[in-house]
Amino acid sequence: MVPVMNVVGDDNNAGAASVGVCYGTSGDNLPPASTVVDMLRENGFTVVRLYWPDPAALAALAGTGIRVVVGAPNDAVQSLASSQAAAVEWVRQNIEAHPGVTFRFLVVGNEVPVPDTQFLVPAMENVHAALLAAGLHHIKVTTAISQATIAVHVPPSAGEFTEEAKSFMGYVVAFLDRTRAPLLANLYPYFVYTYNNNLWNNSMDDLSFALFTSQKETVQDGEYAYQNQFEATVDALYTAVEKIAAGGSSVIRVVVSETGWPTAGGVAASVENAMTYNQNLVKHVRKGTPRRPNRKVETYVFALFNENLKEEGVERNWGLFYPSMDRVYPISFNA
Repeated sequence: MVPVMNVVGDDNNAGAASVGVCYGTSGDNLPPASTVVDMLRENGFTVVRLYWPDPAALAALAGTGIRVVVGAPNDAVQSLASSQAAAVEWVRQNIEAHPGVTFRFLVVGNEVPVPDTQFLVPAMENVHAALLAAGLHHIKVTTAISQATIAVHVPPSAGEFTEEAKSFMGYVVAFLDRTRAPLLANLYPYFVYTYNNNLWNNSMDDLSFALFTSQKETVQDGEYAYQNQFEATVDALYTAVEKIAAGGSSVIRVVVSETGWPTAGGVAASVENAMTYNQNLVKHVRKGTPRRPNRKVETYVFALFNENLKEEGVERNWGLFYPSMDRVYPISFNA
């Protein structure tokens, strides 16, 4: 029996909370999907992110009540953009074919490479139309962007996208505003800390700022004070979105679609730091950010398993569980 970890669920309200988990499949030693879904249920997970519509995983998730964020992978984006018919067929095969699955978001592309972003919004438009035609109005269409799209992190009130990202993010934001869908973002204080791109000035040298353990207000931004990178980055992203939104305002909600800390393979990667980061993350997402207090941040922890087919180093060491389904470290997701 796998030890139970209770995970807080949410509803569809913009201010609701959810701590979910990313279920990647880049491993040749992972348990079968049916066993994984049993493990998710035993551990109280109520929402999971899949990077592609894995038929075995979707079949196992059907009827469980676990909500699913499913991806249309990057290699499908150009095809989905090519015609409405292609999107209709993709939705038929991968969404309508699984009526027992409770889909939450359909994520078109994950950190789509810039040369392919010309296809991103056309693909999102076609998939959105296909879902509407199928009567699946409740499934919101979005995309997941990289933290690297953010040029200015500090102060958060000066948050801004890179010039490269602005070339496509304006279209993405307009689509999400119109369809009332959230923006998904993969945010990793670990990489900000280890790459030290001078985003945080002196705070970059302070591991506690990345791990939520700083006892001081490291970044002052007018009346708002920040003690950790995660909250500062979330608020900087909100600012960046508002700057490129029509009229300078936006109803878009930010969902953190990936975050976590590795247990091995790189600088500051350890079981202790991973446990500290993820445990503190759970506490902080419930409190909101300095600019949005009490507005809980829907967040997905990366990842469910260590995946041995990924690049050597930290990429293989983000899991909450080993493929054996034993915990990598103890952590509580209790409310």
